[in-house]
Amino acid sequence: MRTSSNPAFRNLPVGGAAGGSYGFGQPQQALGQAGPEAATGVDERPITVDDIVLKTGACLGTALGVGVITAIWAQTQIAAGTTGGIFGAMIGGMLVGLVLALIIIFKKLPSPALTLAYSAAQGVFLGAITGMFTAMFGNQIALNAILGTAGVFAVMLVVYRTGAVKVTPKFTKWIIGAIGGAFILMLANLVLGFFGINMGLRDGGTLAIIFSLVVIGIAAFSFLLDFDMADRMIREAVPAKWAWFVAFGLMVTLVWLYLEILRLLSYFQE
Repeated sequence: MRTSSNPAFRNLPVGGAAGGSYGFGQPQQALGQAGPEAATGVDERPITVDDIVLKTGACLGTALGVGVITAIWAQTQIAAGTTGGIFGAMIGGMLVGLVLALIIIFKKLPSPALTLAYSAAQGVFLGAITGMFTAMFGNQIALNAILGTAGVFAVMLVVYRTGAVKVTPKFTKWIIGAIGGAFILMLANLVLGFFGINMGLRDGGTLAIIFSLVVIGIAAFSFLLDFDMADRMIREAVPAKWAWFVAFGLMVTLVWLYLEILRLLSYFQE
């Protein structure tokens, strides 16, 4: 199975035997686990597109619902002149989401509870940030960021389904390299900022706008790799429970894309 730029989609299990019977044994061995299903040889139906759509929808609904509530709360806190709780919610949501993401990724757990908990944590994180942005620039910036994220996702899904851009090993390497380079630049900008050195990547200037557009482009093309990996999981007939893992991987990219679009839109606010 081809490597994805998304860490959630790396080294996933392959499908069961041909003919429609898919035991837990092979996926468990691929993950270095020996769960009760593997021991008893219980079969599970193969994953379908509907499984992925439903699980991803559940994650998006959870993140959106929690995010809206958190954003409204954040705006009321700002109106009252208190922001400490907002920063606490932002940092707490980010850290909890990071811990859950690491558990899901490294343990390769297709867990509905962990995946929905991750989505809720991201909802708190994104809601706190969005609440601060809307307090400064108005509610339209959040709506535009949501519509922009949904639009990019839809366009890249069409691009993938029509085959306009082929996901090849070379293309995959380019995207992974671009992601690595972007994160190195963002980390360097953050570290140097502590020493008063401004690289201009996040100050709202021309270079910052260009950098955000490039990052949005990288995130968008990352969807192609994610779609390809999910497509391969369907063709290789991995068990249906792995739809939660696909949903988690897509959420990772969606969160990244939304944050970058929100940041870019803030550059154009007066």
